[in-house]
Formats: sequence, C-alpha cells, structure tokens
Amino acid sequence: MPELPEVENARQVVEKALDRTITEIDDHDEYECRPHRPGEIADALVGGRLTTANRRGKAMWCETETADGTPGPSLGVHLGMGGRIIVTAPDGENSSNYGGGNAKVGVREKDKPEWTRFSMTFDDGGQLRLFDKRRLGRVRLEPDIDALGTDAAEMDRDEFRTMIAASAAPLKARLLDQNAISGIGNLLADEVLWQSAISPSRRAKTLDVDEADELRRVLRRCTRAAIRKGGVHTGEIIPFRHADASCPRCGAPMKRGTVGGRTTWWCSKEQS
Repeated sequence: MPELPEVENARQVVEKALDRTITEIDDHDEYECRPHRPGEIADALVGGRLTTANRRGKAMWCETETADGTPGPSLGVHLGMGGRIIVTAPDGENSSNYGGGNAKVGVREKDKPEWTRFSMTFDDGGQLRLFDKRRLGRVRLEPDIDALGTDAAEMDRDEFRTMIAASAAPLKARLLDQNAISGIGNLLADEVLWQSAISPSRRAKTLDVDEADELRRVLRRCTRAAIRKGGVHTGEIIPFRHADASCPRCGAPMKRGTVGGRTTWWCSKEQS
C-alpha cells in the first residue's frame, strides 16, 4: 500500500496537470470509479480544469474549476496497492523531459488497455492517467477526508506529544492509526522505530517528552528521505526485514512478529 512518500511523489506528478482544460474523461471502470456510473465524473469535470493538487497522509485530491470559472467538485485519486499516475506533456513537447511520469506506461505492448483505469485528456493533447494493474485504486468526486488525522509530515511538536501521550496502544499501532496521524504505513513505521531504537510494542504513553520529540524528528527525517529517494522501500532497514537477517547497525538478529495487526520487524537487541 502506498504510504505518505509515494502519495506525495504522485501529487507532485499531478501538479503537471493543473490549469489545463479538460476535453475528455474516460471513467468507464465502474469498480475503480465507484460509486459513480460511467460518464458521471466526465459530466462534472469536462470543460473545466484542475486547480490544486492536495494531500493529507495517504489521501490525494484535486480542487477543480468549471468552464465558467466557478469552483467545481473535488476529485479524489487513491493509488491502491500499486497504481501509478502518469501525466504527459502537451503535443509538441518532449515527454522524456517533462517530469510528469513515464508517458509509455499504460500504452506499452505489454500493458493491457484495461489497466489504464481512468484517463483525463487536455486540450493541449496531453493526458493524466491512472495505471492500475491490480485494480485496487479509486477515483471519486468529493472524497471524505475529514476523519483523517493531521498529516505526519506536518504535525507540530505539541500535537505529536499529545497524540503519543493519549494512547496506551503499542507505539507502532498508534503510529499506524490514520485517525490520530495520517500517512504512516507499515514500512515507514518499522523504519522510524528502528532508527529511533524503540520497541514497536512499547506502550505509546510511556514515552517521555524527550523521547516523543526525538521520535518526531526521526519521523520527519525518514519521511523527507523517502520522498526524495522515491518511496519507503528505500529505507535503511527495509532490505533487512526478512528471515535470517541481521540488524545493519549492531549485527543482532532481526525479529519478526505482529504488532497492531501488522507484520513487524525489529532489532532483537536495540529494540528489545
């Protein structure tokens, strides 16, 4: 499942689609575009444009403007397990230098046409496409984001302290609670806790103020690094989340268990 860094990278790609007039939308996939019927998203957005690309945690959405310049419905896009956003350049521009995604994804010989679950064509000849082989993504109008907690990359020190101190749950479970803090997934949580040398099973409210502040600093550092490098899979501990692996910092065996309902890996010595 994409986590905050992957969704932020996708949001940056979507920014290439802003302020371009929408001339056509293919929203035929009733599962990916549920609960909308085919043509419903197109009817709402064709002739208008995307004005902003936003993100909170793992949620991404665009504000829109109609053809007459009035605010339109927001458009939510969820990547699912492996969806990718591709935004192609206007006709006549070099897509390889455009920076909006690989224009060949979804139209290569090995890619089935139906794997492009949603597409938006602009008057300049470019497109925004959601390529989703596993069909686990989602495109919908007016997505509900009100239940999400503060974005993990934006939570300030006092709010983070309060969020940690308010829970007796295992620390990893607390970090994964999207209502408390949004954007942290399984891999990022393991990375942050390993870098902090804190047990994922430790009760959240047992952290003192200094430990909570340090955890927040590590979270911000890990998040920024993952965004810069292209995703949470680039974390330092991620290659060592497997049987017979050793901690790359101290050499102790890595341990595996379930915390907060998720498969978890930690250093048997430094995170005991």
